Amino acid sequence: MALADLPEWSGDDTTITRTVELPSFMDAIAVVDRVAVVAEEMDHHPDIDIRWRKLTFRCSTHSAGKVTERDFKLARRIDDIVANQA
Repeated sequence: MALADLPEWSGDDTTITRTVELPSFMDAIAVVDRVAVVAEEMDHHPDIDIRWRKLTFRCSTHSAGKVTERDFKLARRIDDIVANQA
């Protein structure tokens, strides 16, 4: 998987990013809660910025100093969560 397979994401070889806007603050927090569960299952955690109903996700494998396959897998899972919430 590569960034080209994730049209909602942008970035480079160090970090990939996606910003989403949900209908309400509570919807945004529900997405964060679901992403948290998945991140724990994967033992791979995104940086999440919460601004009212706007969320920005940043994925990078800090131990590798770059984006790895784990980031692309997590990004796909985040996409699925957002699609099912919106």
